[in-house]
Formats: sequence, structure tokens, C-alpha cells
Amino acid sequence: MERAEIYVRNLERALGTLKVLDDRAREVVELAEAYLRDSKYYLSRGDVFTSVAAASYAEGLLDALRLLGYADFVWSRPSEIEKNYKKVLIAGTFELLHPGHISYMEQAWRLGRVVAVVSRDTNAAKIKGRSISVPAENRARVVSSIYYVHKARIGYEDDMLRVVEEERPDVVLLGANQPFDERSLAEKFRRRGIEAQILRAEPYECDLCSTTRIINKILETFCEGSRRV
Repeated sequence: MERAEIYVRNLERALGTLKVLDDRAREVVELAEAYLRDSKYYLSRGDVFTSVAAASYAEGLLDALRLLGYADFVWSRPSEIEKNYKKVLIAGTFELLHPGHISYMEQAWRLGRVVAVVSRDTNAAKIKGRSISVPAENRARVVSSIYYVHKARIGYEDDMLRVVEEERPDVVLLGANQPFDERSLAEKFRRRGIEAQILRAEPYECDLCSTTRIINKILETFCEGSRRV
């Protein structure tokens, strides 16, 4: 699985550097991008063989375009990708998934292999100040099905850093709006012997990029007169 992920990442990087030199190449580039999407889909389903096959089709198309002088791009060496391949830990409630969550996961995926920690119901309720509508087991099951997430697990109730000690990530990526102070968290890591780099995700804005907004929108649409959360 890991080798297939590196193969897909290499293809994605190549497409990211691609420059079209002849307009006749655009349709073929779109086809290569479609094969990449197929490859990522099959990889998310655990079908490594079909994923690599789809990526190979895309690779062949790109190589043909470069050979004809219709496009230019850069292939990365697998060893270069492996060298920078890190374990990245993200965390959240993930109660009702929305585009902000997907952006968070994608940003983490671009840094390496993603482990998503789903907060327990009791902890999430304390943070949000209300009961949680979707149990942790269900939330973890949904998060684990997202392509960008390699593994999802439920956190601990009494010690939020215990899961970090167990996973030993290279990077902890904080959500854009999560109320953690990086310096304070880094000091806690130091005291516990955790050497992970702490980064913060870029924000993603949309009208319903909030579970609370989604719930209130549902109440407004279907339950006239209901109290907002």
C-alpha cells in the first residue's frame, strides 16, 4: 500500500509541475487527471493493483506528451518522496463532515500518511458545550473511509497526549480554528518526550464549514421554531 501511495503522489506532483506547450495536449492532460482520480479512488478502496494500473495509464500519457514536445513536467525520484514521507496526526470531533474537514485532511495528506484522532463523546461535549449527535465509533468509521486518511482512531478521555505518544507522528497538524497555542503545546510535547513538529492548517471558508451552522441550517429548514444550538 505504501509503495502505491508513493507512486500516486509522484504522479500528482508531476501534474502539479506540468506546463502545456501545445493546446492539443489539453484534452490528453484532462484524461491523465481523470486516471489519477481513478487511481486515488481505487487506492482508497484498498485495490492497489487497479490503482497502480490507472496511474500507469496516466504516466504513459504524460510521457508521450513530453516526448512529442506538447508538455513539460518533472518526475520526482521515489527515494525523494520516501525521504519526505512522514506520519501526520490530525484531530477533531468530525461530527458532521463538511468541506473544511476535507481541506484539513487533504492538507495533512500532502505532508504524509495521515492518522486522524476522533474525540470521544464526553470530550467533544465539553469542548462544544452541547451533546454530540453522532457517536465516536460512527464518526471514526466515516473518517476512516476518506481517501486522505490512512487510519482513524478514537482518542483517550483523560489524556489527550497519550495518543500522540503512542502514534509518534513526525507532524501534528492543528486545525485552522482549533483553540491550541502552539508554544504551550510544544512545551507539553517537550515534557513528554514528543518530538513532533507542530503546524497549523490553512483555513477553508464556506457558508456551511461548521457543524453548528449545518445543524442550525437543518433546524431552520425543517424545524421551524426550534431553538438554535
